[in-house]
Amino acid sequence: MAGLKTRIFARFLALPIVIGLLLLLPAGTFDFWQVYVYVGMILILVFAATSYFLKHDPELVERRLRSREKQDTQKAVMLGMTVIVILMYVIPGLDRRFGWSDVPTVVVLLADFLVAAGYLFIAFVMKTNSYASRIVEVEEGQQVIKTGPYAVVRHPMYTGAVFMYLASPVALGSWWGIVPAIIMPLILIPRILNEERVLRDELTGYSEYCTEVRWRLLPYVW
Repeated sequence: MAGLKTRIFARFLALPIVIGLLLLLPAGTFDFWQVYVYVGMILILVFAATSYFLKHDPELVERRLRSREKQDTQKAVMLGMTVIVILMYVIPGLDRRFGWSDVPTVVVLLADFLVAAGYLFIAFVMKTNSYASRIVEVEEGQQVIKTGPYAVVRHPMYTGAVFMYLASPVALGSWWGIVPAIIMPLILIPRILNEERVLRDELTGYSEYCTEVRWRLLPYVW
């Protein structure tokens, strides 16, 4: 447990540093209040969720720390997602420097609310499914989850993530940052399809689950 907490603490410290650098360096200024609200909110949410799961489901936390994909398709997708996330932060920074966007404060705060809602939804998904790993894998003893958000869509964690991605640039005061964010759901498509192939092959009952729950990401859309 001590080693697990050390790894979590290191990532917790790195989070504001990395996000801050990606935003403030392109902005060329520390006068960027949207960054401090956004990063502060994320830190509070991450701290609260991690503290809860460390107490109630430390195995889930251990799974969430794994990041090395085994499948070539997933490795390529993760690389693409990393590039998109970087652009989602760099572009709002450049937007702040050059004044491309004028996002009203009330809209920024509404976007912050949507980011928080997306994160809390992801936390709810993890509470529902202890095997919600960061990488695509099937573990011994894993079972198909059909309750909660999994009764509506097959990949609810990605649903929450998409809302976070789309709202984050606006929360940082940028309309232009939405451009790379829109690409993120498209990048998720091959990840989801590959993940489903793995689960159909390796997780008992998943094929039947796919016939019971039609929608993958968003009801009545896909």
